[in-house]
Amino acid sequence: MFDDYDSERLVMSTKGEMDAEENVLRPKTMADYVGQAKVKENLGVYISSAKLRGEPLDHVLLYGPPGLGKTTLAHIIAGELGVQIKLTSGPAIERGGDLAAILTNLNEGDVLFIDEIHRLNRAVEEVLYSAMEDYALDIIVGKGPSARNIRFTLKKFTLVGATTRAGMLASPLRDRFGVLCRLDMYTPDELAQIVTRSARVLGIDLHADAAAEIARRSRGTPRIANRLLKRVRDFAAVQGETQVSVQAARFALKKMDVDELGLDDTDRALLRALIEKFGGGPAGLETLAATINEDANTIEDVYEPYLLQLGFIARTPRGRVCLKGGYEHLGMKMSEKQRLQTSMFDDE
Repeated sequence: MFDDYDSERLVMSTKGEMDAEENVLRPKTMADYVGQAKVKENLGVYISSAKLRGEPLDHVLLYGPPGLGKTTLAHIIAGELGVQIKLTSGPAIERGGDLAAILTNLNEGDVLFIDEIHRLNRAVEEVLYSAMEDYALDIIVGKGPSARNIRFTLKKFTLVGATTRAGMLASPLRDRFGVLCRLDMYTPDELAQIVTRSARVLGIDLHADAAAEIARRSRGTPRIANRLLKRVRDFAAVQGETQVSVQAARFALKKMDVDELGLDDTDRALLRALIEKFGGGPAGLETLAATINEDANTIEDVYEPYLLQLGFIARTPRGRVCLKGGYEHLGMKMSEKQRLQTSMFDDE
């Protein structure tokens, strides 16, 4: 019945069409938000202080890998402040006039959330500088010698920016954020709590062991955990199970080709290509991409980060190298030459 299951890349941390229910699963308060203890504690202090002063919260930059809850935190910040939140993204704001229209429609204290803020173009950034610092818009009217600057006063607001690439932000923009919060990958225990809560929201009867099994395979990312939960639910429902047991979860995850560490077929294909085609490496990124029929940028931005985090591969000046952990995960043995070649990367 399940042999023809078409496994989309379920372990991809970027948002896709399969995450349609994500808004339903978002926690609404800081108390319900699992993980990121230091970020939550500090934000709680800053929010409380701003409310005591009767002033807007300083501008906040949330950065870290995709799928960790940056958008959710932005909603919670607005909720804790008791204000409205307006949502947009860097690529959606094409001109300075687009940003001006958004800013002039904000009420006092509102939160403006800009996702992928590193993708703002330079002209829009320049409009944003004075808006963030002086709560004003500087607009040039006319051209040439007759051009003049007109300044519009804005209502005070809080900008919450989210980015997966903080290093790509221009320094003048980054320096205007008073609060910088880095979100880290989640532990399996934290993810098990998230999966359990999501199951409760979705009306899924989930055994604690099944929640832990899903959490272990979620690559430290809540978005992936919730996605796997919904697909496990589908398999269990078709099998006629009223409660999702750990056996049902393992069966479903095996059918989806998600192994014990959260690697899927594409991850394993990359490791096998490095070992079987290139003797463990080094292999150039473009060559490796052509070998597994994948885009080089996709490999670099989507597949490699988790393999690097696990210590299965390394990036070197000469190319990618498969390390001892990668061999062991695939049940393959390293030659003496390969062992010597990768020894400099080993922790031992």
